[in-house]
Formats: sequence, structure tokens, C-alpha cells
Amino acid sequence: MTPTTAISPEKILQLGSAFWASKTLLSAVELGIFTKFAESGPLEVAQVRDALGLHERSAHDFLDALVALGMLQRDPDGRYTNTPETDLYLDRNKPSYVGGMLEMMNGRLYRFWGNLTEALRTGLPQNEIRHGEPDLFAAIYAEPARLELFLSAMTGLSLPTARAIANAFPWAEYRTFADVGCAQGGLTVEIARAHPHLTGYGFDLPAVQPVFERYVAQQGLDRRLTFQAGDFFKDPLPGVDVLVMGHILHDWSLEEKKLLLQKAHEALPKGGALIAYDAMIDDGRRENAFGLLMSLNMLIETPAGFDYTGVDCRNWMEEAGFQDVQIRPLQSPYSAAIGRK
Repeated sequence: MTPTTAISPEKILQLGSAFWASKTLLSAVELGIFTKFAESGPLEVAQVRDALGLHERSAHDFLDALVALGMLQRDPDGRYTNTPETDLYLDRNKPSYVGGMLEMMNGRLYRFWGNLTEALRTGLPQNEIRHGEPDLFAAIYAEPARLELFLSAMTGLSLPTARAIANAFPWAEYRTFADVGCAQGGLTVEIARAHPHLTGYGFDLPAVQPVFERYVAQQGLDRRLTFQAGDFFKDPLPGVDVLVMGHILHDWSLEEKKLLLQKAHEALPKGGALIAYDAMIDDGRRENAFGLLMSLNMLIETPAGFDYTGVDCRNWMEEAGFQDVQIRPLQSPYSAAIGRK
């Protein structure tokens, strides 16, 4: 066998066409197919077609593609239903729903990533700014419907990591905590639910308050969790025992990252702790493809944001004054940097 025949292009072609599979899943979430199956149980093709308003030409291939992708199951009688994973995580009526992030990818990011080549050449964002609109956060926070979608997406993205943080940190040693950039409150709720002795705060811009308070009330934790309005660049951070910054540092330039870490150190009491987590890139920059792609997403979405390695974050935190900084894997592909004052 010659070297030419021994090497296959299969991996290249699969990666190049990966957006086919991605958009199939994103459209399924948009159509609410997994929620429908969770409500109804197994359905035949014609029943799915009628329920979701699908065209006769598209329905059969669409459903079987989702089966082949591992997102649906088909029984011997030809009826379709959710897999255990999609039933748990893609049913909008379950608190474990993570589809908010997928909804944002479908509604915003999918079209912006079509301009990745231009971003690589110019270093400029390719989101709303490209069309003369305000920057990412100004655009999101200015429109209630878009803000709700974004905050829900952050909950979906954060829930598995939030549960890992609730179990991986010695919360019994502390009494109060605050989630900086709390969004809808997913992480705040998970930590409070797991540790009934804690009192928590969600810190975010004023527009987030009604969304946070509604979500917290739905979870029955409104007596222990309070919203505190503020801008983390302009205002002091909450004075609590533990500060959490999740999906925050990667949005900003190096100078802004260091400023936020310095503000966290100043706000904490002696013995307090900071937990900063993101999809940290592995130190060798070879393995965590999600973290590297997330950094490219920051190129698409922000003027200067980027993701970083654990070593990077440890160095920045030590520069800010934190001691005993440890990098701890959470649920793949996320890691946390934990430092104490």
C-alpha cells in the first residue's frame, strides 16, 4: 500500500461538512422537536410532520438524520422519540434544559461565524458591530427579547459547570458568595441549592434584575438569593466571602482581565476566595479544541477578548495578590482557577 492510498481524507471531509450536523441539531431545537417528544412520547413521521409543520419532502430525512446523529431514537415500529440525553437536556420544560445556548448559536452566532475569514484577516468583530449596531453587550442589553435569549443561553451553558463547582469547592468554610455577571442566575441557584447554609448574590447590570429575580423565584430560592445591580468595571464588587467569575474574563482584553482580578482581590476579606472559570485552553494548546474555538468566538464577538490557559490565569491572579492559586478541572472542557486572599 502506498502512502497516498494509506491516508484517508475522511476526517477532513467530516470536519468540513460538520456544519450540516450542527445546523440540523440547531433547527431541531428551534422547532421544539425534543420538547414535543417529551410531552407526547413516541410519534410516527406523519404525526411529527403535522405537529411541527414540516414539509412532506423534508420530514423523513430530517428525523432519520437526527437518529444517525444520536439525537433521536427510532423503535422497530418506525416511531421516533428522544434519547435519554435529549430528553433531559433539550426539553424546554425541564430545569436541566441547556438549549438556550443552542438557541443563541442558531439565532446569532451561526451567521456571524460565516465571516470568520474576514475576522482572521482584520482582527475585528463580526457580530452586530459589523452592521453599525452597538457592541455585543450594548446590543444584547438594549433589547429585552434578545437579552432574555442571551441570559437563558448562559444558564444552559453554565449548569453542568455550576454543579461541578458546587461539589468541587469547600463551601462549608464560607457563609456568603456572589456570582459576578450572574446572568439569569443558573450558577447562583445551583450553589445555593447544594449548600443551604449559604447566602448568595447575583451581580449584573440593572436590566438583568427582573430576569434573575423571576428565575430565582421559580427555583424557590428568592429568600436566600438577592440581586445587586452594578457595572463590574465602574462599581465595587460585592463584599462577600467568595466571588465567582464564570464566562467573564474571556470577554475582555488582557488589561481588563487584570483589572477585574485586582478588583476581586480588593473586594474580598482576608481568607476569602475567587473562583474564575472558563473553557480554559490546555497549557500545551493542543487538546482543548472547544477552548480554542471559544477564543475564536471571542474574536467574532468582542473587540479584544480571548480565552487563556490555566498557567495564564494563575499568573494573572498571583500578580493581583492571590495566593495558593490552583487550576482544577471541572466538567469537560471547563476548568476553574481558585485563589485565596
